[in-house]
Amino acid sequence: MKLELRGITKRFGDFTANDSIDLVIEPGTVHALLGENGAGKSTLMNVLFGLYDPDGGEILIDDKPVTFVGPGDAMAAGIAMVHQHFMLVHPFTVAENVMLGHEQVKGPFRLLDINAARDKVREISARFGFNVDPDAVIEDLPVGAQQRVEIIKALSQRAEVLILDEPTAVLTPQETDELLEIVRQLRDSGTAVVLITHKLREVQAIADTITVIRRGKVVGTALPTASREELASLMVGRAVTMTVDKEPATPGDVVLSVDGLSVVDDLGVVQLNGVSFDVRAGEILAIAGVQGNGQTELTEALLGAVTPVAGSATLDGKKITGLPIKKVLESGLGFVPEDRTEDGLVATFTIANNLILDLYDKDPYSKAGALKPAVVEESANKAVEQFDIRTTSVFLTAGSLSGGNQQKVVLARELSRPLKLLIASNPTRGLDVGSIEFVHKRIIQERDSGAAVLIVSAELDEVAALADRIAVMYHGEIVGIVPPDTSREDLGLMMAGAHKEESAA
Repeated sequence: MKLELRGITKRFGDFTANDSIDLVIEPGTVHALLGENGAGKSTLMNVLFGLYDPDGGEILIDDKPVTFVGPGDAMAAGIAMVHQHFMLVHPFTVAENVMLGHEQVKGPFRLLDINAARDKVREISARFGFNVDPDAVIEDLPVGAQQRVEIIKALSQRAEVLILDEPTAVLTPQETDELLEIVRQLRDSGTAVVLITHKLREVQAIADTITVIRRGKVVGTALPTASREELASLMVGRAVTMTVDKEPATPGDVVLSVDGLSVVDDLGVVQLNGVSFDVRAGEILAIAGVQGNGQTELTEALLGAVTPVAGSATLDGKKITGLPIKKVLESGLGFVPEDRTEDGLVATFTIANNLILDLYDKDPYSKAGALKPAVVEESANKAVEQFDIRTTSVFLTAGSLSGGNQQKVVLARELSRPLKLLIASNPTRGLDVGSIEFVHKRIIQERDSGAAVLIVSAELDEVAALADRIAVMYHGEIVGIVPPDTSREDLGLMMAGAHKEESAA
């Protein structure tokens, strides 16, 4: 099946997410849609899948125009989509999830034919080597296996075009390699695979054709033989340095000391189990791991947003566990949260006011309890220029900004004051590769100025580029602390739970 998009345009109010995009997807190929977060890749595929109605353009299958009222129409036409956030019912079995929405019945009483779904799962699993038990409950499966279930769902409906939206975002390196091999098998069987991603390594490994989207427009196509620098340049429109230039660390005294920290959630589930480590002045300790293994609870416990049931943390020798968040920040801690919209910004406040959220009551921004508007505006304009925050005015609300620019506001606020310790969770999430280059340089500057830096990142390339030591978390525990030149294979095994002795002082 040949699939073609002609002049697809999609607007959200005054914002044009897709601007007259043309795309041809050939059968038996892997077509990568490469672009920054927010470039319009997922929006385009949501139009193709019938989730959004286009404001202009047309979709053609085998040169004939088609109209999709919803995802059901797209699936009936042979198009399936595996979303970044899986669409699975966790208490259901694999077979039940596969048949959901496409139930088969048998007998005079029209009972659900669960055996037919089981057979379908076994047949597809055997064909592609998925090794998925049809009677396994989704919530008991690791993330990589859940993703295979999503692919089985798609293939069970005889999909000829399979869209994968950021499919490796929550996978270990080994699971990523396994997924790429599955994609190769699908391609070789004649399925067209559309891979939505911003990860250059994966594009080069698997794509037959690469289309680059920037700010809602197709800006070029490339072959997988193109260098990472060439692809990055297409993504952002200028030359980009893909490596982090840094000198070896010269660690000083311990700044952050964490001893036996444990956190239990509201349901009584242990999320953090006896975590201990130190971070010294002038070094970067990066926490690696598949998202959801206690990283969030760790950073929130250090900030004071959650109360640990055991253990403690000290900053410069002074205990910070149990202190109010404001006191923790005043002690010299900078915090870039995992979720900028919920925890990093006040969407209805102006950009200028968001940039001083933790300093609004201090000199030079206020006097005798009253803000100094001119000082706030001048400082905000400097931050906007320095961090390339794309806005027409610092008096617009933070909620009016794109996700990447919201992240820049958070970073600008936290990196614009003297810090003893910087904690940053996924600091470059939502940023283009040019902005990532800038943020990485600023983090290195913090380290070189003598601050201790704790980075949490799901991107192994980022971890390896920034870290002086890497701590790997699995199921709420640190399974090892290793040097930054540790292989991706070893890191992947640790991220899956294999313990390793600490090998870096």
